[in-house]
Amino acid sequence: MGTEFLKIKEADEAKKIIKNLFEELYQKKSKIVPIEKSHQKIIFKDIFASMDLPPFNRSLMDGFAVKSEDTFGATDENPKILKCIDRIEAGSFSKKTIKNGECIEISTGAPIPNGADAVVMVEFTDRESEKNEKCEKIHILKSVTPNQDLALQGSDIKKDELLLKENTSISPDKIGVLAAQGIKEVEVFDKPKIGVISTGNELVMENESLEYGKIFDVNSYSIKNASISNGAEATSNGIVKDNYNELKTKIENSLKDSEIVICSGGTSAGVGDVLRNVLEDIGEVILHGVSVKPGKPTIIGKVDEKIVIGLPGNPVSALIIFYVFIIPNIRELAGKLGDNNEKVNAALANRIHSPKGRIHYNLVHIKDGLAYPIVKDSGAITSLAHADGYIKIPKTIELLDKGENVKVRLFK
Repeated sequence: MGTEFLKIKEADEAKKIIKNLFEELYQKKSKIVPIEKSHQKIIFKDIFASMDLPPFNRSLMDGFAVKSEDTFGATDENPKILKCIDRIEAGSFSKKTIKNGECIEISTGAPIPNGADAVVMVEFTDRESEKNEKCEKIHILKSVTPNQDLALQGSDIKKDELLLKENTSISPDKIGVLAAQGIKEVEVFDKPKIGVISTGNELVMENESLEYGKIFDVNSYSIKNASISNGAEATSNGIVKDNYNELKTKIENSLKDSEIVICSGGTSAGVGDVLRNVLEDIGEVILHGVSVKPGKPTIIGKVDEKIVIGLPGNPVSALIIFYVFIIPNIRELAGKLGDNNEKVNAALANRIHSPKGRIHYNLVHIKDGLAYPIVKDSGAITSLAHADGYIKIPKTIELLDKGENVKVRLFK
């Protein structure tokens, strides 16, 4: 095609176009999984308690279940003496009802017997064995108040109360909460399925020999794993040469198994860049060109009611564009609320010159509270090794001076 780009969009307009397209074509989906396989998945809708926790009044200590009024005034010098009429271990219960002057020995976690309203810790009691009596006498050495050392039924959570909120990530402690309710399965977000394609005659896989003029593929690894870490299920679909028919076939095959296809390379106006031609023939190009640096030649297309994304071939450009414009929409589908980038404030260690008229995303390295700009070009792989994140420089600013405060978005 002779036309270099469609009308280049400002960053905010491009974000809006992409967001609207995601909302038009995709709906959040869920699936049911057993709780033992729910770790790090996202809860799809609010979960409510199916029963009180604890489900009965239970003892918080080893000791003796008593009527608290029977202990009032008890001291080491003037103990109250109660008759022990039963013993309750955790997991069992007593059918007996405590009357005044009686107590029941109880273990931590056991149900409180009828008639009791408190527990005296075993440390504040003495035993008095009586050979002529069926039950031993217990000396109470300290008074207790009503409900002392009891966990009352429903004191943790009551039936029908909100247990876990939607969009909550299921961690080991949350699995424990579900298990405590007897919940065996949970409805979670179904991860969006993404297929990743790298394009370029110069690319080879890591298991191939590196001939002169060739380079190892980087983007399929970085984009795939950035997708996974932000809630997607992603697969690498290999490398395609700068060939119209090969790329068309690869995209069509990838769309059979994926909801979103992400290509890197082949997006600018060079002779070998064919992605736009393919998208126009099998679908439509929604956006081509964003007024940012790096990443101007970004393409967003639609094929068979699915999104095909064309990222720049340079690894830095590809990753930054992916984080800024695409990942927020993937996170939304995956149920991950909030910004995908942790932000920190830092003072700029060196000045940065920025191109006027375009938003500029500059990689930085953080050390001792300072942000060190990485000034290598967007094709320099080692810049990714050194980078902790990036800063956004507005299009109206041509110079950020040393010492200026900047907000760094971390690659986390």
